[in-house]
Amino acid sequence: MKVLIPSSLRSYTERSEAQASGSTLAAVLADLERQYPGIRFRMISEQDRIRPHIRIFVNGEQVRDLSRSLRASDEVIIVQALSGG
Repeated sequence: MKVLIPSSLRSYTERSEAQASGSTLAAVLADLERQYPGIRFRMISEQDRIRPHIRIFVNGEQVRDLSRSLRASDEVIIVQALSGG
């Protein structure tokens, strides 16, 4: 499936879009990690939760559950929030 990568993580993928497979969001992120070592840690905490500054959307709907089922035709968009003061 198509995964859109935010600019802050493109140092891993060297492109704005990647292909990954898996039947759940966790499996898709594991496949991205297999292809681009180190990328998963930037999105998922040691407690196996999506980091607070990361938003993941599946077909336009925000998803927080890593066990969310996915289909090969789904589109995953990863967004990294910006902060400042």
